[in-house]
Amino acid sequence: MRADEIDQPKAKDPLLRSLIGAALRRTRQRQGRTLADVAEAAGVSVPYLSEIERGRKEPSSEVLGAVCDALRIELVDLVAMVGRELVELRTSRVVVPIGSRKRRDRRRLRELPATDERPLEIARPLAPRQSGRGDITCLAA
Repeated sequence: MRADEIDQPKAKDPLLRSLIGAALRRTRQRQGRTLADVAEAAGVSVPYLSEIERGRKEPSSEVLGAVCDALRIELVDLVAMVGRELVELRTSRVVVPIGSRKRRDRRRLRELPATDERPLEIARPLAPRQSGRGDITCLAA
């Protein structure tokens, strides 16, 4: 988490097209397939598929269906992957302004899932300041 994100009351969610593209790329790479192979099977150009995977282009439902067919996955499975990622993003991120000492903020800190890989980045802005000298609060799950 960058310092400029800490001061924001609400972090921005990623674009849906970015999550879809990342899921398509992970699926393709897990299958050991190239962009060219999947693009040809889907009937789209390699640069266009690359743009989709990088979240730069938002594919039509027809193109998305063709890419899913080329990857031999169901569209519903792709949507489920993206949905799970959105839920994980929502439940793993809490951003509170620095200096917030409200009781509800401390309660939200206790509610963070233990599976988060960035506990200190998330906890740092929530931890109450004791002396103003940069005290560290150790959190255990």
